Amino acid sequence: DESGTLARLKSSRELFAEEISRHRGRVFHSAGDGLLAEFVSVVEAVTCAAQLQRRLGERNAARPQAQRMEFRIGINLGDVLVDGEDLLGDGVNVAARLQSLAAPGGILISGAVYDQVKDKLALGFDYLGPQAVKNIAAEVPIYRVLLSPGGRAAVRRYLPRNWLSWTRSLTATSSSQCGHGAPGPRRRHQVLQSGQ
Repeated sequence: DESGTLARLKSSRELFAEEISRHRGRVFHSAGDGLLAEFVSVVEAVTCAAQLQRRLGERNAARPQAQRMEFRIGINLGDVLVDGEDLLGDGVNVAARLQSLAAPGGILISGAVYDQVKDKLALGFDYLGPQAVKNIAAEVPIYRVLLSPGGRAAVRRYLPRNWLSWTRSLTATSSSQCGHGAPGPRRRHQVLQSGQ
């Protein structure tokens, strides 16, 4: 059912756009069935991801198994290089790797993200251990985000810029392809990658 799948994908994109905007984010780049968005804080990025998974779960509960759309989300805090309309660097690569490791409907975050949000959100976190990431020298500590409240109170929400990107593919594809022109400066960002 191609037309039905396309309609559900369009509806999912609209949901992503709505939540990104609600959580003070902006779409930075989109290609194919993926997008990249910027947030004002890593707390907002994780909150957005959790809300997306909750809302997608509610939609899926009302659909037959064959019509469900489940997305995987990975979030990282790291350096990226802004090159025109593209993002390059380890920050995006780690987020893409986390996304590919996440279970459908799940969220994985790096240790750097965990350190920033662990006491600021009413979410649970399950430590999964370190993970080797292609082209990254050190292993990355990984946490699974548990959508049920973890008894933590929300606190002030301010940090450097954050990024959310998602793709429908089963394996992560980095939205950081080389663009035209001279690369821009390196900046520290939170990167969120999600996919189906």
